[in-house]
Amino acid sequence: MTILQAAVLGVVEGITEYLPVSSTGHLILTAWLLGLDRDPATKQAVDAFTIIIQGGAILAVLGLYRRRVLSMLRGLAGRDPAGRRLLVNLFIAFLPAAVLGVLLDDLIEAHLFRPVPVLAALGLGGVLLLVIGPWLRRARHERTDAAMDGAADGAGGDPSLDRRSIESISWRRALLIGLMQPIAMWPGTSRSMMTIVGGMVTGLRPKDAAEFSFLLGLPTLGGACLYKVAKSVSRHEAGLGGFIDDLGGVAPVAVGILVAMLSAAVAVKWLVAYLAKHGMALFGWWRIALCVVMAIGVWQGWVDFDAPSEPSVEATKAE
Repeated sequence: MTILQAAVLGVVEGITEYLPVSSTGHLILTAWLLGLDRDPATKQAVDAFTIIIQGGAILAVLGLYRRRVLSMLRGLAGRDPAGRRLLVNLFIAFLPAAVLGVLLDDLIEAHLFRPVPVLAALGLGGVLLLVIGPWLRRARHERTDAAMDGAADGAGGDPSLDRRSIESISWRRALLIGLMQPIAMWPGTSRSMMTIVGGMVTGLRPKDAAEFSFLLGLPTLGGACLYKVAKSVSRHEAGLGGFIDDLGGVAPVAVGILVAMLSAAVAVKWLVAYLAKHGMALFGWWRIALCVVMAIGVWQGWVDFDAPSEPSVEATKAE
């Protein structure tokens, strides 16, 4: 893999990782456009590379939400009750994916990383966003009106009691959002889509649902990344050195991570601003369009979803 190819994949990973559009679908299509999935050996390296560069997306959230992260660290030390509460809620939301991810990883690789399941996830996810959008807008307006009425009555003056904010989320709501994450283990679904929708369904404002989704991605993506890399290295005949060589060396990996970090930072800031004013319909239409394009690609033999049969490198990524 060349440095330019690594940079292109890094841009695609960074932009799509936190948007509700499925990074898997975009990376598969990008790999085809770059000609990286024609040779099975090259495809294995690309699949492994998409695991590694998730680290860039993780670093972007760590940088943008460093105050939240520091607050949680202070809470862990007993010096910040709000940070401790957020940390506990994130841990609760992380548990379903942590448990089911390990148990179902091999099963998902064997049966779901195929054209029909991936395309179905892309298309159905798009329809879901289009259908649920009007309901979420009505619910948001109703909650806003109720909060304003409560404030006028003297019952809602304390922002910390606002059920729409990330600070007020309960462990039950956190668990409900967390239960949405295992659904996104189905390739093409989008972890961000499921957790943002889950947050909005439980009453969070769109921007707060997105923020909780970003923070939840830290342990989820980080854990999945480490697990899959360790699994890939253990299966590689040449160990870590051979695994890095398959990726093209250290330079492409470093470039991919850096570019993914920068592009993810831009995407996260844009998404928060966008959701504060608009709904999710744009992403629903985009997913449907991507599904159609990829279906044509599969029909014409342009793109390949199949996981490689060789055991040396993992073929899927945590989305």
